[in-house]
Amino acid sequence: MTDFSHLYDKNIDSLFAFGMKFTSDRELIKDCIHDVFVKLFTKHDLDSVNNIESYLYTSLRNRINDEFRRTVRICDNEINDNSMREMAENEAYHAAYIEQQSTLSACIARYFDRLSPRQRQIINLYYMEQRKYDDICQIMGINYQSVRNLMHRSISRLRDYAAQIQPAV
Repeated sequence: MTDFSHLYDKNIDSLFAFGMKFTSDRELIKDCIHDVFVKLFTKHDLDSVNNIESYLYTSLRNRINDEFRRTVRICDNEINDNSMREMAENEAYHAAYIEQQSTLSACIARYFDRLSPRQRQIINLYYMEQRKYDDICQIMGINYQSVRNLMHRSISRLRDYAAQIQPAV
């Protein structure tokens, strides 16, 4: 037993420095070093090991690698179980959202087609091309108040069409 504690005291600092080459997780290194010494104490006779220092370094490196593999496997399982389920739910939601937007776009196109050519033009200029009322006055050749009135009638008509057809959507 005194040989074992002497071996521990003699090698603990150098094993810790060796473990720091693999990871900066100090607690992981301490745990792995203790695991190596526990395994050596419970499963091996010190006399059966030819080069005890080589055994300690190799065992520590293998123990740290085992911990890395175990951690990666745990992370992979979490990704596989939880993330895949969430991803499938998000894809289903996204597909439903795309379908809803497509239906909405088709309805808006039908409403837009029911407008007069001038109403379509003013909606297009204002909302699609993002023109100001002053620009629309020049493009359409009408005064400012006429542009405002035409815009108001166009929007009102779109609302009326939407109110008529919306329950079907």
